[in-house]
Amino acid sequence: MAVAQTGFVSLDCSDAQPLADFWAAMLGGEVAFTTAKGTICVRTDWVWLAMIEIADYRPPTWPENSVPKQMHLDLAVDDLPAAAAQAQELGATPAVMQPAPELRRIMFDPAGHPFCLTTQIPAAAR
Repeated sequence: MAVAQTGFVSLDCSDAQPLADFWAAMLGGEVAFTTAKGTICVRTDWVWLAMIEIADYRPPTWPENSVPKQMHLDLAVDDLPAAAAQAQELGATPAVMQPAPELRRIMFDPAGHPFCLTTQIPAAAR
């Protein structure tokens, strides 16, 4: 049984609107909704993207790694504790810091990449 039904690819940024407009145009999608905190979500035929404004955002310095890439997966779940437990059974590790554990659980995959399990992805996206 899958832990999550669907998800978003989340892109950290300093200004969500131009990034959302770019990716909507680039991928032939549309801005689907904006959250109260300024996250803008783009829907395409094959992927959902979330542009998330981050205080003091610094773009990656690829190919140098002094500032690494800023992407993570947000995975839609109905039951956070059960999904987190199942993810751990599959090899994930919970992050020590959980800023909003009632809304999302931050986890690391076996290679250390962060991802979030969340109940905050709207039903329309599922």
